[in-house]
Amino acid sequence: MAGIERIISGENLIAIIIRRTFQPLSTEFVTTPEMNMQVGFIKYPAGGVVQSHVHLPIERTIQGTGEVLYMLSGKAELHLYDDARSLVANRVLEAGDLLVLVSGGHGFEMAEDTLLLEVKQGPYTGLQEKERFEP
Repeated sequence: MAGIERIISGENLIAIIIRRTFQPLSTEFVTTPEMNMQVGFIKYPAGGVVQSHVHLPIERTIQGTGEVLYMLSGKAELHLYDDARSLVANRVLEAGDLLVLVSGGHGFEMAEDTLLLEVKQGPYTGLQEKERFEP
């Protein structure tokens, strides 16, 4: 898909980058059903309706922490690593780009003042939730 890049190491999906230029023609999910986070674009015509609803409590078991980062402003170089902490890819992200982090590790170098919106499962507790490493 033009505007979507899946970064893979071996058989593992590391990240999905969705560029600000991506314009789906219809509803399209960029994640698969077995992933621990669902990310997609829902397209409605003018006058379309989503019936009012609530989400019922469902117990889910999730391994790991997926993240979605939206670049509100700025520019940054993204570094992606596999589970062995080996560099897989470097990419430049700019305002309007969306990043779905699926597995492995990541780091950033900000080329400009940058504002990110982060979405992930649950709050960051700081308790043995991250392992920092030197590439």
